[in-house]
Amino acid sequence: MELELKRRYYPQGTNGTLAYNGLTICATIELPWKNNSTRISCIPEGRYSLIKRYSPHLKDHLMLEDVPDRQYILIHPANNALLELEGCIAPVSLITGIGQGIQSVLAMKKIISILAHAFDNKQPVFIIIKKEIV
Repeated sequence: MELELKRRYYPQGTNGTLAYNGLTICATIELPWKNNSTRISCIPEGRYSLIKRYSPHLKDHLMLEDVPDRQYILIHPANNALLELEGCIAPVSLITGIGQGIQSVLAMKKIISILAHAFDNKQPVFIIIKKEIV
């Protein structure tokens, strides 16, 4: 199973669209691109394996594996990239500005629901991150 994240880069943040089989799941927000610098930059474009995780604070969320020079890059709920993210990806139901959105928990639940069958059956799940071509 493979998700696709198409990004739009801005100096103040990164907005994206997450899709599966060509159908949009939700929007995403991230930090701006700052050369993959830890805690202040989104991660490099590429293909990453996803694993499902749970924590009392974030509830169900995902972790990207083998991100170059980075650890614990997650897909988790957040509505403001600059205030709530340190390199992770936040799904949102609606973009409200650059690096900002609303109803992130709802968008996260939608992603988990779509991926549930693959995770339950121990199938590999990947995300491809690339620049949106306009």
